[in-house]
Amino acid sequence: MRTLRAKLVVVWLAVTVAPLALTLWLGHKLIEHGMNEAPIEELDRVSARMREAARKHYQAESSALLRDGTEGRLTPRVYGLETRTAWPREVVGFWDSGEPRQLFRTGPHQEALALARRMPHGVAVYERPLGLPYKELEQEYAAARRRVELGRSGAARRGATSLFLLLAALPWLASLGVLIWAVRRMSRPIQHLTLGLRRLGAGETGVRLLPCGPPETSAAMEAFNAMASELESNRERLLYVARIESWQKLARKMAHEVKNSLTPIRLTVEELAARNGSADAQFHQQVSEIIVGEVGSLERRVRAFSELAAEPPVAMASVALGRMIHERITLLRPAYDSVRWSEDLSEELGLVRADEDLLRAIFTNLLENAAEACAGGGEVAVRGWREGRRVVISVNDSGPGVREEARTALFEPSISFKPGGMGIGLSIARRSALLCGGDIVVASGVLPGACFEVRLEAA
Repeated sequence: MRTLRAKLVVVWLAVTVAPLALTLWLGHKLIEHGMNEAPIEELDRVSARMREAARKHYQAESSALLRDGTEGRLTPRVYGLETRTAWPREVVGFWDSGEPRQLFRTGPHQEALALARRMPHGVAVYERPLGLPYKELEQEYAAARRRVELGRSGAARRGATSLFLLLAALPWLASLGVLIWAVRRMSRPIQHLTLGLRRLGAGETGVRLLPCGPPETSAAMEAFNAMASELESNRERLLYVARIESWQKLARKMAHEVKNSLTPIRLTVEELAARNGSADAQFHQQVSEIIVGEVGSLERRVRAFSELAAEPPVAMASVALGRMIHERITLLRPAYDSVRWSEDLSEELGLVRADEDLLRAIFTNLLENAAEACAGGGEVAVRGWREGRRVVISVNDSGPGVREEARTALFEPSISFKPGGMGIGLSIARRSALLCGGDIVVASGVLPGACFEVRLEAA
């Protein structure tokens, strides 16, 4: 009783059983009334009188035939012994019986009466028309008697009642079967949708349903698939943000500890170089420069980790994305003059909703990485288009590309696949895209190298 199928069947039964029962009851009463009104007794009396009249008529005709045959008023038909093989069947039967005389009906419908008399040389047959088709009368009388016996036994009433019940129940049973089939067809997609919701609620965000059933159910399944895809994407983003936050805490702590040690080291070495006046002044100068350079390098790394750990305020605004990308390419073109740059930005890009400073940092990082990957004569291609309410920008390069096993770790902090890289740039870029309400993913581009797509919300 909990399922929709069972509830619909119960409602249908409640609506149809009472009218069906009333119809069957009324039909039964009408059949009983019709059977009671049937002229069974009249038919019995009429058939009995018809039989009695036919019997008396036959007796009278038989007496008249005997009288006329005896008194010679009728001319007989004589069948000689020499033609016995051609005698009628009735004459042969009379001769074989050994009786002196015999009455029998003759004709196609037994409408004549015949008197056969035995003679020494054969059989004489006298005929007299009866005026009635006795064969048909006997058949009609037998049918009338069967009808009377059937009516008195109640078999006709039971047969009519059973036939009526069957004819009344067949459409009802057929409609019940159609209802069960239709309800099952409608409830199956709902069951699939319910199962999908349970699996999604249990954390299985990768579940998808094949739309089926009526248009409303198919639309609900498509909406479920869209919701599951969005939840899966949001879950991945949240996991990534959680990992970045843990790295931010580590970066803040490391930056603080390293800065506390680097500052006095750098100041001490600079003081040592300033006061050195011995003969080994050149050597001390070189050592001081090396130490100061290494300390500066460490400071730059600390600043990078500080940038990763920083939580700058996000100022969302409408940004002309095409113009910004063109400015970034113009800025980088002189530094990478051996790289061929190409732009294919759709005029429908329009404005995006994001933080302008974060967007500059995102595209500067991606364009620099692409230029470094194909330095020495490669190509960097930038493409942009609209996908509904989203704007997609792809940065492609003709470099060596990204290995399949490295795709899942590209955005992890401290993971780098280029010489001298720190593995923080892409992490910061993706974090910035997420703060702007978008994302960065690895995709397949128009060039054989790496391709990164930046997906942002249109303004």
